[in-house]
Amino acid sequence: MGDSFQFIDIIFFAMIAAFLVLRLRSVLGKRTGNEKPRRTPFDGQTNQRQGGDDNVIDLPGRRDTDSEDAEGDSRAADQPSSAWSRRTSVASDAGVEAIRAADPQFDPEVFLGGARAAFEMIVEAFAKGDKAALRPLLADEVYDGFAGAIDERESAGEAMETEVLGFKTITIAECRMDDRIAKVTVQYETDQVNVVRDGEGAVVDGDPDHIARVTDIWTFARDTASRDPNWALVATRTPDDD
Repeated sequence: MGDSFQFIDIIFFAMIAAFLVLRLRSVLGKRTGNEKPRRTPFDGQTNQRQGGDDNVIDLPGRRDTDSEDAEGDSRAADQPSSAWSRRTSVASDAGVEAIRAADPQFDPEVFLGGARAAFEMIVEAFAKGDKAALRPLLADEVYDGFAGAIDERESAGEAMETEVLGFKTITIAECRMDDRIAKVTVQYETDQVNVVRDGEGAVVDGDPDHIARVTDIWTFARDTASRDPNWALVATRTPDDD
């Protein structure tokens, strides 16, 4: 009898996991395994940092944008990462209509839901060093930067711990079309705990008892003329990079 109930529980949780995966893929797209090796549509123009030579934010060392307003140093955040954000905002300008003209299925509110899920997946996968999970969500140049940072961390014998405690705001800051490429820039304001430890478990960066208010600005892109439905992360920055 006990084995029977255990089997039912496994099936139930598997169905929940399958639903969540399908929901995310419906917004950000999915791979079938038959695509040709993809290239980012921003090859040669993805750099959004003035004077920089890459388009990947250094996730382990992100600056605390508002530490005094991040509930102090308490771990008791007012909103768990599994909950929807307090506030969402959608850019209501000509850019939204331009994307809709090229892709009638584009829905900014639905996109924000997928962007939120993608943020959590990407941050978690980066912290865990899970390149396989990162690959389908990132454009080539962004993936190379993330993978390189993971390799450096592993070579140094370091491990990263990141916990997204809550989303304060998720805002579509800009929508635009560059020829046939749709670009959507999303600004996230989150409460996080970020720690990097050495091989002995000692903290070398961050503070496990401090909640940091972090602002990230991520740009997703999709070729509206392609049959590939994927939205990929093509650039990351912080307000300090402007």
